[in-house]
Amino acid sequence: MYEQSRGEDSITRFPALGHMTDNPFHSWEDHGKDSSLLTLASGILSDEQFYIIILFIIFTSQLINICAIIANSLSIAVFVKLGFSEPSNISLTALAICDFILAVLLTWNNLCFLLAYHNVRLPFDSANVSVLTGGVQWMFLSRTVAWITAFISFERCLCILVPLKVKRLMTPRGTFIAMLIIILFTFGPSFFPYIRYKFVWVFNPYLNITILNTIPVNSEFAILFEKIYLVIFGVILPLLAFSIVLICTVLLVLQLRKISSWRMSVTSDKSQRVQLGETPAASSSAGEARISQKEKRLVRKVIAIATIFILSYIPTVIMLVCGVVFDDFNSYGVYSRLFFLSGYVTSLGQNISGSVNILVYYKMASKFRSVFRRLVRLDRQK
Repeated sequence: MYEQSRGEDSITRFPALGHMTDNPFHSWEDHGKDSSLLTLASGILSDEQFYIIILFIIFTSQLINICAIIANSLSIAVFVKLGFSEPSNISLTALAICDFILAVLLTWNNLCFLLAYHNVRLPFDSANVSVLTGGVQWMFLSRTVAWITAFISFERCLCILVPLKVKRLMTPRGTFIAMLIIILFTFGPSFFPYIRYKFVWVFNPYLNITILNTIPVNSEFAILFEKIYLVIFGVILPLLAFSIVLICTVLLVLQLRKISSWRMSVTSDKSQRVQLGETPAASSSAGEARISQKEKRLVRKVIAIATIFILSYIPTVIMLVCGVVFDDFNSYGVYSRLFFLSGYVTSLGQNISGSVNILVYYKMASKFRSVFRRLVRLDRQK
């Protein structure tokens, strides 16, 4: 009896199928009431197509998770060796640590889904339990990554626009405090879902054993509290962080082009003076050129990181907007399968972003590249 056919019955066995989406906290009781929607209006995809695509995404995600774990481990090791005298190293280290943890959580979520899909007998409901042991943490930590990226973009944008004022504020200590505030504000509330859901031991008639599962707390306070924090942390904060990154990236690109045009005009003016026999005032031009080149490299690195984030976060933004516009775009509505598929795609995109940042560091930071090559023994240490 426990070995049911996959398809509509698989959906019934996985009420927490959205555990890796950006809204994993749907109501189990609502799923029970509206489960007919999942079978009568399963969406565009058939049962077989749906599960083939989901399994393909999961296996692809697992490979990317391994790459992300290795890449961010190396990034953290390199930044530790570089030290934290520069504020940018502190924020980039925090970003690498969060990306590393995201990859670990996503690996656990994928594994739980595969165990549930293949009917592996376990002392816990892997699909439901993974929501409170991985899905919750993944969603809140992805907001942390978004806001750290927003901080990096905003800080670099201010350094270009008002450099003298920012340099007095953006010290290593100030950056460290800012990282702590962001982490506490975005990831600290990850205990909120435990007010709405809790772990219980329930008897499973299919396995004929008692297993660990999760059930909702149906108090009015818990339900209202869930709606409030889902709006704040599920919609408002990620969209606001995305907007900040997008605006700051555009400003950085425009400012970088403006600086490049100005320097070309200055260089052209100096060459004309030399041809006319005049002596240009170049007392500090060499020092200014060195500073500008270093600043330009750092700005380009931030632009590259922000651009990768924007591209990988666009599916999440689309999913959040669809969830606001369409009432049935949720884990138990008419478009449930499209919702689940979108959730897996968004998690995959964000994980790709965290795994390729090391390529940006290696390409655009000479100190990082030098320490990295020595760390993996590509260069001999003198």
